[in-house]
Parts: sequence; structure tokens; C-alpha cells
Amino acid sequence: MISRKDYEIRERKFLSPYATLSAESKGRKYPEKPCDIRTVFQQDRDRIIHSKAFRRLKHKTQVFISPEGDHYRTRLTHTLEVAGIARTIARGLALNEDLTEAIALGHDLGHTPFGHAGEEALNQVYPPGFRHNEQSLRVVDFLEVRSEKNIRGLNLTDEVRDGILNHTGPQIPYTLEGQIVRIADRIAYINHDIDDAIRGGVIKYEDLPSAPLKVLGRTHSERIDLMVKDIIKSSWNQPVVRQSPEVEEATNELRYWLFVHVYQSTSKAKTEEGKAKWLLQEIYAYYLNHPEQLPKEYQILQSEVEIERIVVDYIAGMTDRYALAKANQIFFPKPWLG
Repeated sequence: MISRKDYEIRERKFLSPYATLSAESKGRKYPEKPCDIRTVFQQDRDRIIHSKAFRRLKHKTQVFISPEGDHYRTRLTHTLEVAGIARTIARGLALNEDLTEAIALGHDLGHTPFGHAGEEALNQVYPPGFRHNEQSLRVVDFLEVRSEKNIRGLNLTDEVRDGILNHTGPQIPYTLEGQIVRIADRIAYINHDIDDAIRGGVIKYEDLPSAPLKVLGRTHSERIDLMVKDIIKSSWNQPVVRQSPEVEEATNELRYWLFVHVYQSTSKAKTEEGKAKWLLQEIYAYYLNHPEQLPKEYQILQSEVEIERIVVDYIAGMTDRYALAKANQIFFPKPWLG
């Protein structure tokens, strides 16, 4: 049998001097007895994929709200693409793949229904503001309940928690594995959003800016392959994960183009966003005034958390279809059958 200690020895022997070793983790908030087989980062990965929040990602919007088709990305497929890209980069740099994968799988657990439209909706009505990376950390630290122990939070390692929190925003993860996920997230969404936007007729391939494509590649696979190899080459034996200046410039140019023509456009794929934001804000107002209608697992939190925070937690955890069903239940009259 290969034990946890065997894996830890392998890490010391084969990984880069810049890798995060599982045996040297900063640990968990609540100390636990080590697993005989899995390293701490392998345990974190398993805890995340077995969580309810992870399962809900399959019914949460990535970019296009309620698309009519089976091949558009969801928040779950985006997460899996990020994890795949990130592990390849980690392998190429001889960094810790298990830590990288755990961060990638957990980075979007706090995302709202209806994609960034949902995030904007809650940010507008919740006074402290709403940011999905902070909510993702709250999910793993507090909202998820490990049923077998009936305790709150997944009690993840500090390295995974830091990577989840800082996969976006001004702060950079302190591990190179977290830095990989931060850049893999961008690689994934830039490329798969182009794919989905073309599939949905929002843009045509001919519309894409030629300058960045000349650098990055003409096809989906060409671009990802070039970006991944560029990061490995540019970051090898370096204490930082980065792109080469040429590829970074082309990536940023393509990302900016997507913001203008897809993410912030008035295209048919985005016309439902206003309705989605209104719906979530109305649900938020309703539960502020009717906290007794919240599920019991949220009602019991009122002794330790303010009601505004509880309602935000409840709404952020909804899937698209659950939010629509809840709105229908709350706001629309039921037919009388008497």
C-alpha cells in the first residue's frame, strides 16, 4: 500500500524547490488526525467535490443565462476546465498538483445564480458588498456542514483557503499553486466564452480581433496549448507564475475585446440579465421582511449572524432554476382549484 508518508517523500524528491509540500502545510484551523493514505491537499480536494455547493455548480450560469442547448458551459464545466488547465501547468512546473486542483475545484463555490449578473445584484443591495471569491471562502469555512461530524465548514488547509480567496482581486496567492489557478481561470473563461459566444450567434469568428489571434492561435485548442506552454516556459525555476510579455499583452487585448463585445454588450444573450438582477433583488427584499420563510438551516443562524448576511448566503447558494422556482412561488398567485 502507498501511504500518505510515501506521497510526502515523493513530493520532497521530485517537486520543485518552489513547490508547496503537503508535509509542510500551514495546517487547518482545527487540528485533525492525519489520513493514513491521503495528503492534506488530497483530503481538501475530496471534501470540496463531495460538498453540496460543488454539486450545485452544474445548474449555475457561467455567462449566458438559461441557454437553449446542451453544449454551453455552466459554472461546473468552467471549474473542471480550470482544474484541467491548472494541473497541466503545475505538472509542467513540478509544483504540487493536488494543491492546485483543490484550489481550482473550490474557487467558484460562492458564485451566485445567473453568473456575474447575480453577483452585481447582491453587491448593489447588500451594504458591505458582495464578491464571489469572498463568498467561496465563506462557503468552505462556514456554510458547508460536514454531516458525519455535524460541524460547520470543511476545515480546509490555509493554502487552499488562500488560493480560493485570492483567485481574483488585488491580492496574489502566496503559493505558486494558487497563482496557477488565478491565471488558469482567465485562460479558461477567455477561450470557452469565445466558443460559447460563437455557438450562440453573439459574435462570429471573423469578428475576433486579428492581432491577439496572430500571437495566441486561431483555434480554441491552439490558444490554450500556447498559453499553457508559455506559462511553463516563462515561470520555470522562478518564484512566480507568469506569462511572457507578448502573450500577456495579447491575452489582455482579447479579454478586453470580450468585455466590450460579449460581457457588457446589448446582445440577445445578455438581454435577460436585467430581469435576473431584478428577480434576485426582489427575493432579497422579500426574505428581509419575511425571515420566518427561510429554510430552517438558515433560520437557526439568526442568533449569530445578521439577517442581511443570512439572506445573501441563501440567495448566493441558489442555482438558476431554484431561484426561478422560488420567485414563482413567492410572487405569482396559485390557481384556485376549489
